[in-house]
Amino acid sequence: MKLKVMTTIALLTFGGAVFAQAPAPGTLKNDRAAVKADAQAIKADREKLKADRAAGNKEAVAADKAKLKADHDHMKADREKLKADRQAAKAAKAAAK
Repeated sequence: MKLKVMTTIALLTFGGAVFAQAPAPGTLKNDRAAVKADAQAIKADREKLKADRAAGNKEAVAADKAKLKADHDHMKADREKLKADRQAAKAAKAAAK
């Protein structure tokens, strides 16, 4: 039990220093571009899924659904990275003042 408490305290203590570091220049711009590219990929996946459903190709529909899910998961991860980088930049800006 004591090890868990000590580990948690250490993580909280040293974790704050990590958040105070500003992300590299252009990181937020790159993160936004990645999210935008993910959105375009999802749109293309939906159109392909719609076409395969209309054609009655069940194997392609299953593959399209799997690709769409993977793209959604990737977009979620990219959004979380953007959010973390945005918060880090905001914290670094506040720490600089």
